[in-house]
Amino acid sequence: MIDNNPTLEGMRQIITLSYNHLPHYLKDCMMYLGIFPEDYVFSKTRLLRRWIAEGLVIGRRGQTMMEVAEDYFDELVSRNMIDMVAYVISFYDRVETCRIHDMMLEVAVSKSLEANFVSLVGGQYQAMSYDKIRRLSVHAGEGGTTKVGDSLSKGKAVGRSRWNGVEEMNVQHVRSLSIFELEGHKLLDRLGEFTLLRVLDMEDCKGLANKHMKDICRMYLLKFLSLKGTDISFMPSEVGNLEHLLTLDLEQTRLDDLPGTVKNLEKLECLRFDKKGAWGVMWRPPRGVSNMKALREVDRVLVEDVEIAKEFGELEQLQRIFVYVADNPQQEDVRQQLALSLSRMYSLRWLNLGDAKDDGMTMDYLIGLDSPPPLLRHLRFAGGFTKLPEWVGSLTYLVEFTLAWAQLKDGQLLDVLCKLPNLKSIMFQHFFYLGTALVVCTKHKFPALKDLEVGTPMQYPEVVQFEEGSMINLQKLTVNF
Repeated sequence: MIDNNPTLEGMRQIITLSYNHLPHYLKDCMMYLGIFPEDYVFSKTRLLRRWIAEGLVIGRRGQTMMEVAEDYFDELVSRNMIDMVAYVISFYDRVETCRIHDMMLEVAVSKSLEANFVSLVGGQYQAMSYDKIRRLSVHAGEGGTTKVGDSLSKGKAVGRSRWNGVEEMNVQHVRSLSIFELEGHKLLDRLGEFTLLRVLDMEDCKGLANKHMKDICRMYLLKFLSLKGTDISFMPSEVGNLEHLLTLDLEQTRLDDLPGTVKNLEKLECLRFDKKGAWGVMWRPPRGVSNMKALREVDRVLVEDVEIAKEFGELEQLQRIFVYVADNPQQEDVRQQLALSLSRMYSLRWLNLGDAKDDGMTMDYLIGLDSPPPLLRHLRFAGGFTKLPEWVGSLTYLVEFTLAWAQLKDGQLLDVLCKLPNLKSIMFQHFFYLGTALVVCTKHKFPALKDLEVGTPMQYPEVVQFEEGSMINLQKLTVNF
C-alpha cells in the first residue's frame, strides 16, 4: 500500500495535488474510475457511455454527448490519469482499451469514499460500511479462484468474497450497480429492489440467469444496461418499457434475437448484439425500427425485409452500423433499398457492410451508389465485387479500410485507394483477391498509410510485390502466407 512507503506517499501527494487542480467537471469523472478493480482493463466506450448515463457529462452546443465525453477522456489521458492499453483487434472491429494506474486508482478510491461517491464491496473493501449507497461496485474477495476482468482483458486472479452482510444492505437509493464478482452473488436475487437504477453493468457475470431478466426489465429509469458476456438466452418483451435506455450491450450472450418491442426504445443510442460462438446470429430488426430515431451505433444487424432496409434510411443520427443482407428471395430488392438508405446516412462514420450469400458478385449494387456517406472514417466490405466502387476514392476522411471475400482480379483495387489523403490502415482479409500476385506499383503512393496487413494463411495472393517509391510512409507490414 502507498501509505506504508514514504517515497510512494510523496507520489500520492503529487497525484492528489493534480486531482485537486482538475476542472470541476473532470473531478467526478476521475472519482468514477474508483468503481473498477485494481489492474482491470476496460473498453473506452464502456466508460464514456457510463459517464453519460450517470449525468457526469455536461452538454455543449454543436457536440454530441459522446463527443464531449471523448474530450473529457482525452484530457484525463493527457494528464496521465488514464493509461491507454491497446487496440484489441478482432476480425471485424478494433476496440480501444484502457486502465487506471494503481496509484491513480488509490487516489480515486480515496476521494470517492470520502465524498460517498462510490461504495465498494468485497476484496480489500470487505470491512467497509455505508450509510447511504448511490453507486455500488461489487468486487471479488479473497480465498478463491475467481478472475476479475471483462471480455477484453485477461483478468487478475483473486478470490471469492466473504460478503460481510451485503445481503442486508439498504439498496433503495442505489443509482448504479456494477458486479465484478464473475460468478455472481445472492445480491442478484435482490435485483427487484433496485428500483432507482440508472446504470446496471453485469459484463461477464456468469451468475446472471434468465430468471433475473424480469426484474431487470422493471428498472424503468435505466439508461445503461450491459449484459455482455453473460449466459442469458431469454429477453422478455418488457425490455421495450425501458424508455430512458441509452445503451444496450448484448454482445457475447446466448440470445438468438430480440423481441419486437425493442423498437419502442426511442431514446436508445447504442445497441450491440451478437451470440457467443455463433457469428451468423444477428439482430433481425422489426418493422417500425425507424421509431428508434436516437440510434447512433448498432452492431450485428441482419436485414431481410425491403421495408426495414428503407426504414434504416430514416435513422439520420446513425454514426456506426454493422449490417449484412440476408440470403432470401427478396435479397436483390433489399440490397437496392439498402443502397438508397446508405445514401441518406450523412452522419455515418463507421460502416461494416456484407452479404450473407457468399456466391457471386453480391456487392455490385454498391458500385452505382449516388451519394456515399461523406464523413466515413472506417469502412469494411465483406462480399464479392466485379470492381471496387470508384466512390471509395472520394472518401477524404477515411482512416481505415478492410476488405474480405471481394474476389477482385486486377490492380483496380489499389488504384482506387492510393490517393486517399487520410487513409492510415488497410487490412485485406480472406479471399479479397483472386490473382496469384498483388503488385503495389510506384504510382500507389498512399500518402498517409502506416499499417498494411495482407491475406490469411493458405489463401491468395501468393506473392506481394512492392515497386520502388510505393507506399512511401508505410511503417508496419504484415503478410500471411
